[in-house]
Amino acid sequence: MSRSSGITVEPTRSAMTIGGPGEVLGDERLAAFIYDQLAAEDLDGRSVCVVIPDGTRSCPLPSLLSAVHGALAGRASRLTALVALGTHAAMTDADLARHLGYPAGAAGSRYPGLTILNHAWWDPAALVSVGTIPAERVAELSEGRLRQSVDVRLNRAVVEHDVALVVGPVFPHEVVGFSGGNKYFVPGIAGPEVIDLSHWLGALITSADIIGRPGVTPVRALIDEAAALIPATTLALCVVAESGSGALHAASFGEPRAAWSAAAEISARTHVRYLDRPVRRVLSVVPAKYADIWTAAKGFYKVEPVVADGGEVILYAPHITEFAGTHPEILDIGYHCRDYFVRQWDRFSGVPWGVLAHSTHLRGAGTYDEREGERCRVRVTLATGIPGDAARAVNLGYLDPAQVDLDACQADPETLFVPDAGEILFRLR
Repeated sequence: MSRSSGITVEPTRSAMTIGGPGEVLGDERLAAFIYDQLAAEDLDGRSVCVVIPDGTRSCPLPSLLSAVHGALAGRASRLTALVALGTHAAMTDADLARHLGYPAGAAGSRYPGLTILNHAWWDPAALVSVGTIPAERVAELSEGRLRQSVDVRLNRAVVEHDVALVVGPVFPHEVVGFSGGNKYFVPGIAGPEVIDLSHWLGALITSADIIGRPGVTPVRALIDEAAALIPATTLALCVVAESGSGALHAASFGEPRAAWSAAAEISARTHVRYLDRPVRRVLSVVPAKYADIWTAAKGFYKVEPVVADGGEVILYAPHITEFAGTHPEILDIGYHCRDYFVRQWDRFSGVPWGVLAHSTHLRGAGTYDEREGERCRVRVTLATGIPGDAARAVNLGYLDPAQVDLDACQADPETLFVPDAGEILFRLR
């Protein structure tokens, strides 16, 4: 066994990988790789649940799923695609058709025999417990930050198939370090208990300290521990996408930890931009795939490390009109730094921890005490379709998006202009 960040890590078998930083995989090469890898697996006559990302993750999913479907159709006894929503809003039939590349209402024309499901995280009947992680083990995995047992409930579709195959991208991530791999199981298709615990653990570490952190972070260790309880055989096809284009730099296949590790190393060399000095202002142009502040907050997470003390991040997204349709609690607590909640835990411990985590991740680093109050390191300003009064009511700034001159901001040497924000991580050298 090896150790990373003080956490015991079980060895994994190696993954098969094609591509790398700077490369672009052609469709034929990718399809042949997927076919060869799946052909080598014992899948004949077995049921397979393919766990896929929702619309907030970039990758050429229709090409990937078509290749997987082509390699398994006629071999697998049953095929299901399960959208890993975490706690995001369910994708509509029209959303799914666009996301997976088939005519509305005609999934069978592209994926005959494939059942397509949203992860119904809100429905207890859709979840089944696969076991419990004891409090002492949680304490070990979290490096002493948390000490409580957690019931690991997952979507029953994964539990009721013989094989669970993750297909999705790897990017720097604010909760776990790098996304992908077993993260598609937890929190992707998990119940609220382990989702809340894992996200609050990330918040205690803080987004700025964990995002883009290599190796097995405490949150990744917790996720891997939970995924190990899955009774199905687990596999992963982890891809590294070219942000903004949909092309792929690399693909890695194998046991989920090994496939993820290989892809994360490539993501770290692909999705991180380094600056020589801090910036005073960032304008993050949020793409349409982020439909609310809950998801658009990635435009803040990915730039916070390069903002100078007292600086400002502007989230420019005129299309966004709500904070979080599935998490109204955020309107009650607003956005605050971690210490605001930790030092007033009696007030906030009953709020869903995933909501607390989102709050701290968007508000960023800061301090709180009863005498001085809250002091956040940077300002967060919304230039969205959300009214100014609503933004200020949750402790965020406001700028009329109609007053934002994108060309002027792009030309301003004092402003870091980030188009298609939310995937590329910015760091200081």
